[in-house]
Parts: sequence; C-alpha cells; structure tokens
Amino acid sequence: MRRAHSDEEVRGWIRDVLLPGHDVWVAESHGSVVGLLALSEGTIEQLYLDPAWCGRGIGGRFVALAQQRHPDGLQLWTFQVNQPARRFYERHGFMAVERTDGSRNEEREPDMRYVWTPPGR
Repeated sequence: MRRAHSDEEVRGWIRDVLLPGHDVWVAESHGSVVGLLALSEGTIEQLYLDPAWCGRGIGGRFVALAQQRHPDGLQLWTFQVNQPARRFYERHGFMAVERTDGSRNEEREPDMRYVWTPPGR
C-alpha cells in the first residue's frame, strides 16, 4: 500500500490535528506507546497497534471503550486489503455497509465503511 505522507508529516498531523481535535487514548508499556485509539463524533478515526502487541486484547479493549463512549453506534473506515483489520472489526460486531474504489482517500486504496449498532437497535 502506498504511503501518502512522510514520517515527519504524520508526526505533525498527530500533533496539530489528531490530538487537539479528537478524543485520544494510548496503550503503553514501559513508557512506550503500543497502541492508539482516536474517536470523533461516533467514528473510530484511528485504531492502531504496534504489530508486536496484536492479539493481546488491547484492540478489543479499545473497541469496548469506543462502544462505551458511543453507545448509540459507531462507524469506521478500513482498507479492503487489510484482512486482519476487517476480521477484527467483524469479530467485534461491526458490519460492512459500503465499499469504495479509494478515490476519496489519500492513499487511493479501495476501502470499506463498517458500522456497529448496539444490540436491540
């Protein structure tokens, strides 16, 4: 997958856009960030884990936190090629509701919108 931004640009975006404009949580171990969750208006904007920390329950805890903070429902986008993320979200009750050709994202990578609706709604 094509990278749309340099590491320096990403750090600046996190500092200037993500942190001031979203609710952000991090998971850390021994002073190092190993995961990040960013929420905005019922949307999981970012959920990333250090690959070495996948499969340890951190992602599930982040999703549970997001669901607790937004009990009426959530949505998110992920790339179609990201099979591990798609399986993860589907295991946590998200349903794929839209696919695009990627023309609306910076990476120009086909993506999918997932929605979580709480049980009984």
